[in-house]
Amino acid sequence: MNIQVYEAKILRTKSTPLEKEEINDELRKTLDEMVETMRLANGVGLASNQVDIDRRYFVLEIDEIVKKCINPEILEVLDDNVEMEEGCLSIPGIFKRVARPNKIKVRYLDENGNVVEEVMEGLWAKAFQHETDHINGMMFIDRLSPINKSLIRKRLENIKRHSKPREF
Repeated sequence: MNIQVYEAKILRTKSTPLEKEEINDELRKTLDEMVETMRLANGVGLASNQVDIDRRYFVLEIDEIVKKCINPEILEVLDDNVEMEEGCLSIPGIFKRVARPNKIKVRYLDENGNVVEEVMEGLWAKAFQHETDHINGMMFIDRLSPINKSLIRKRLENIKRHSKPREF
């Protein structure tokens, strides 16, 4: 799979939800391929639009635990914002601190169409929010202060000038 990079149009598009009947073997194969691509790129999450698929799902892996999240929702914020350094497979080489809620309640469908509701905390909560932003057409750099954005402006321009999908 190819990972789309900064300024690819699909990264700025709100993704389309899946219907229950679309959760099938073909989707499960795509989710497995996304996990493999994420691992090859040394990421903890990968959203469908990052691999040029206009659908609402993503994969996460932390401490060798994989979650495949279809039509994810953040139901409730359960804790204050905490700053943590974030990076993105679609913006290679740029890492910045982003403030996000440290604990959230979420709902999604798993790869078999089962409804999952759970509370996520720490890195799980941050990664879930980061990937949810992706399928909503946002990137972590959109959450940076104007000063922090200006500090990376030249590097973003360089990525844009030389941008082509990253093959894994």
